Amino acid sequence: MTYPLFDLSGLRALVTGSSQGIGFALARGLAEHGASVVLNGRDPAKLRAAADGLENEGYEARVSEFDVTDPDAVKRGVDAIEAEVGPIDILVNNAGMQFRTPLEDFPIDRWEQLMKTNVSSVFYVGQAVARHMIGRGQGKIINVASVQSELARPGIAPYTATKGAVKNLTRGMCADWAKHGLQINAIAPGYFKTPLNQALVDSQEFSSWLEKRTPAARWGNVEELVGAAVFLSSKASSFVNGHTLYVDGGITTSL
Repeated sequence: MTYPLFDLSGLRALVTGSSQGIGFALARGLAEHGASVVLNGRDPAKLRAAADGLENEGYEARVSEFDVTDPDAVKRGVDAIEAEVGPIDILVNNAGMQFRTPLEDFPIDRWEQLMKTNVSSVFYVGQAVARHMIGRGQGKIINVASVQSELARPGIAPYTATKGAVKNLTRGMCADWAKHGLQINAIAPGYFKTPLNQALVDSQEFSSWLEKRTPAARWGNVEELVGAAVFLSSKASSFVNGHTLYVDGGITTSL
């Protein structure tokens, strides 16, 4: 049985930071629903291994190695995909990083690295892809925000600032590009078991706190983000724009 509203057959998705973790799970989920996917990252060996894994499952996967924090590399990479692989119908801006330390001790170089990786990359890749989408009069952009778009915890104030920026940049992209037929939305994950969070997953103290703090009383699994990504990539969300969809087990709804 097929569901046309959620069918991604014939569409191509570029997912940044997709050799592992949330990015890989989203790429795989889009492929499961019919999309061909282009994996992006900076480590060619990890990218190739991820693509091989998808191809072994019968999905169409390509790789595009470029640094999302370098605007010139982004433009070259996106233009090459458009010219050599085909039009990008769906963009998932997933690349991101985390660094934890008390704010008064936070290194300036880490602040700047977080801003480039978590915010500037969304602008660079979003703009490069949107310029092609605008000419076609359609396209889907999904930015990966976070519960930290709304909430703060000690030791991650700069990360919180970046994810708040992603949420509002999503709104700004909608304000500028919706008139051209683009839908730009964000997914805001809660606490998921990923390599980025492995230290927290391994901490019995933190995991115990999280289970008590989250109404669903557990960590999320990355596969649970796929439904939101498919919805925002498909015809089902044709009039959803500038929205941030929280996939967080209820943590933003309850004290």
